[in-house]
Amino acid sequence: MLTKKSLEDLEFQTVLHQLSTHCVTELGVERIRALHPMVDYDAITNALSHTAEYKSSFENDNRIPNHGFEAIAHELSLLGIENSQLELDGFRRCKSLVETTKIITKFFKKFKEYYPTLYQIFEEVDVVSEIPKEINGVIDRFGAIKDRASDELYQIRKQMGSVRSKIGQSFGSALNTYHSAGFLDEIKESIIDNRRVLTVKAMYRRKVKGAIMGSSKTGSIVYIEPEATLKYSRELQNLEYEETEEITRILKELTDFLRPYRSFLATYQEVLTVLDTISAKALYAKRTHSVLPLLNTNQQLYLRNAYHPLLFLANESKGEKTFPQTIELKNDNRIIIISGPNAGGKSITLKTIGLLQLMLQSGLLVPVHERSNMCVFQKILTDIGDNQSIENHLSTYSYRLKNMNRFLKKCDSQTLFLIDEFGTGSDPELGGALAEIFLEVFYERQSFGVITTHYANLKLLATELPHMTNANMEFDNKSLQPTFNLVLGEAGSSFTFEVAQKNGIPFRLINQAKKKIEKGKVRFDASIAKMQKERSQLSKTSKSLKAEEIKAQVETERLEVLNDKMKKKLISYQELFDNNQRMIVLGNKINDAAEQYFLDGKKRPLVAELLRLVETENSKRKRLSVKKHKEAKATKKKVEKEVLEKVVKVRKEKKINKAEAQKKEANKPRPIFKVGDRVRMFDGKSVGSIDVIEKNKAVVNYGIFTTQINLEALELVEAIKK
Repeated sequence: MLTKKSLEDLEFQTVLHQLSTHCVTELGVERIRALHPMVDYDAITNALSHTAEYKSSFENDNRIPNHGFEAIAHELSLLGIENSQLELDGFRRCKSLVETTKIITKFFKKFKEYYPTLYQIFEEVDVVSEIPKEINGVIDRFGAIKDRASDELYQIRKQMGSVRSKIGQSFGSALNTYHSAGFLDEIKESIIDNRRVLTVKAMYRRKVKGAIMGSSKTGSIVYIEPEATLKYSRELQNLEYEETEEITRILKELTDFLRPYRSFLATYQEVLTVLDTISAKALYAKRTHSVLPLLNTNQQLYLRNAYHPLLFLANESKGEKTFPQTIELKNDNRIIIISGPNAGGKSITLKTIGLLQLMLQSGLLVPVHERSNMCVFQKILTDIGDNQSIENHLSTYSYRLKNMNRFLKKCDSQTLFLIDEFGTGSDPELGGALAEIFLEVFYERQSFGVITTHYANLKLLATELPHMTNANMEFDNKSLQPTFNLVLGEAGSSFTFEVAQKNGIPFRLINQAKKKIEKGKVRFDASIAKMQKERSQLSKTSKSLKAEEIKAQVETERLEVLNDKMKKKLISYQELFDNNQRMIVLGNKINDAAEQYFLDGKKRPLVAELLRLVETENSKRKRLSVKKHKEAKATKKKVEKEVLEKVVKVRKEKKINKAEAQKKEANKPRPIFKVGDRVRMFDGKSVGSIDVIEKNKAVVNYGIFTTQINLEALELVEAIKK
């Protein structure tokens, strides 16, 4: 039993709306919107197999042909009425339906090994090939009745052609006669009631023989059908009437031919509608990265890396990440109590479990890891969100109590219940006690369920009962931001005071609040929070240590040796850099002195400045002993020599590599360039296209400029497509 409330709480209709957008027929859309979860295991597995097989067609070369068709509900209704007649468009729709069914049926018979369950849908379908053949004999591809639809129609249309020719000849003769006489207006002729008429000036209307068909708004022109064409027009009208009668007879005859096949046409429409719904499910599965999980009959629900499809699609459109959840329900772990702070992801975890279960039991693939394991529940009961009822004047808590009463009546071992914020809406002590009793009843009846709560007594109950487990939504203990990771086996702290402090509530008020409640409860919540933080920290530390251990086994020795070398080289390079900087400063000072001498030509200040600079440099040298000074000088020369040697070595390697590359290029067969080829210069990055080739040169267009380059200096990036 899957109630309407459960479907609303879990937003199943939103999934159906998204699903219906993938249908190609109106009947498919209607069928999807009326889709309801099933409880029969065989029906569910069959529906899932259909979807999985269709989805597999996206990944192989045997793509299922287009199954689109126009509904023929109106035509089927007419065929059920004696002496009725279908319209021309109705015959076209019937023919298209039969032809599409024939193509699909033939395809599944050919590839039944690939699509065994889809083949079963069309296995018993008997396609009546005579239907399109008979319709094609009467109606052409443009939807008009063929001349050869009957011998009588052929003769009538042949006579009509002859009469129209006579009308044209007689009208042309009258037109020339009266135009020469000056009786006609400038436009000469017009069309009235699908008949050609002369546009006669009003003053000459009595001089033109024929039937007056009307006049212009101003009355200056009178429309007259010439007398010579009148008898032919009447003859044509008679023939047109005979044509209409004959067409009606032909269409009635064709309708009578189709009438015995009414049930066949209804079957074709039904199987193609079913295929359209399966196609929509498969396309939605592809869009949400859904798969077919393992199915079991022993009441085990294991969702690994499960996503909420609506949240996944919403985040995908915004370029945001969706966090998967892993959760398990089985006979020895039937009920899970999720606790933790608000906005941590408790409710979305609850909705993910419920929505994926509804999708599975509706024949939809689900966004989980392929090794997930799911079962079928006969009842899915939910209590999610604010259920205040304005119509019935019920408060949130009153409504929730009525809901709990419904749960108590229906819960059994085949039930999955999902309750958000269990026990809230009343006095915490009293509401918590009542919620605890309800939970014990669900437990005794061996129901499966997931609830979210902040009540400590429910967390404690989960530790006391063997087939009930605590869980929490992990929180980062430093940033106090949710990680959206579900941790089984531990109750979660609400982080009430920590979150309050994070949001700027004064510490003084937080301390006052702590004094208002029982010390035992504070200690209990603090212990849970501490355990949660320690678990989070241990988990991070464990992962970090494992990673470091693996790296250390391979890299430690090499890194130590490399580290020593790097330190020595860094010290040497730093000394060399400092010395070069000192030389630059000294050079700048000498340059300033030289410039001053150039300006004033005074030698004494120049000599004095140079002596001062020399004394300053020597005073720095006196700080080191002669021995150390020599060692430093030797080290400096050694470093300079090493740097120079490395530079020379790198240059040689580059030169050799370049020569080898040029040698390889020379040995390569040169491409034959064509106008339009995309090319670039050797060792270049910019890519352009060849506009002109003259002799051994090409004009290359780079978009904002063009340049002429030898063909030998170019390499081919992409040849122009033929």
